[in-house]
Amino acid sequence: MEQRTPVAFDDWVRVRSAALQRFAYLITGDAAEAPDLVQEALASAWPRWSELVARGTVEAYLRRSIVNASISRWRKEGRRVVHEDPAALAEVTTPGADTGIGDADAAWRLCATLPPAQRAAVVLRFYEDLAFSEIGRILDCTEATARSHVHRALRSLRTRLGEMSDD
Repeated sequence: MEQRTPVAFDDWVRVRSAALQRFAYLITGDAAEAPDLVQEALASAWPRWSELVARGTVEAYLRRSIVNASISRWRKEGRRVVHEDPAALAEVTTPGADTGIGDADAAWRLCATLPPAQRAAVVLRFYEDLAFSEIGRILDCTEATARSHVHRALRSLRTRLGEMSDD
């Protein structure tokens, strides 16, 4: 049985707001900022809701709004990326029940150091499992630029991981 996406604003928000907040958190790395970005995106979508539903672009519009707002905030703050001491990322984890959690936490902290557009592209590609064409549409760039964001992000992450293993 096919599940239909609700078209009424209230119903759509009830069904999709948790996913949008997870997305915003992955983009920003800030649990306090994520709901604000979602709220701003929903507020901007409300006046044009019928048009977005008719075109089938609700999800893409909201994700793009969240990414754009995140990048704008990042630019206003002087492009500062706040992260913990990188030496803490190099701590060796011992195998055990929490190893996966520790590895995931370390990976997340590394991703949080990426510029917002690259972080957004990585989240859309590997967490949301979207094609590069869809990533480009959400980030309002070409497919090639979306590929470039992911490629540069992965290269940066590999470099940081290599530096950590050398220490």
